[in-house]
Amino acid sequence: MRAVVQRVSHADVKIGGQTAGEIDTGFLVLLGVGKDDTKANAEYLASKISGLRVFTDENDKMNLSLQSVGGGALVISNFTLYGDCSHGKRPSFFDAARPETAEPLYEYFCECLEKNGVGKVEKGVFGADMKVSLLNDGPVTLILDTDNM
Repeated sequence: MRAVVQRVSHADVKIGGQTAGEIDTGFLVLLGVGKDDTKANAEYLASKISGLRVFTDENDKMNLSLQSVGGGALVISNFTLYGDCSHGKRPSFFDAARPETAEPLYEYFCECLEKNGVGKVEKGVFGADMKVSLLNDGPVTLILDTDNM
């Protein structure tokens, strides 16, 4: 699994002009599911993200986790994180999971975030054309890949 995690002051996702999910302080997570990913990958990544200490404490140091600040997570499925641009100009998505595999793992990842103490987990709609807005705080942006963990 691959995730682009952005610390945000606010984020929302709209589908057809209607808000599908929104959060205030927390993480916007763009989540890509790879063809070889399993529930174990989802559990590990959710645990890692929920415990990331990137929110500032009283000394202005990045020392607090999502749980510590009572933040939420807006999770957006994003198969393009598995786009391979190494050959030619058109990305190949060979390593991305097929929808019938990716969607249940995406949903399971969101459940795992909740089990790890993230109080508010909002989602987009898997496979939909979504418009995502955010106010990146910092900016703080991290890339996590279970293949490298």
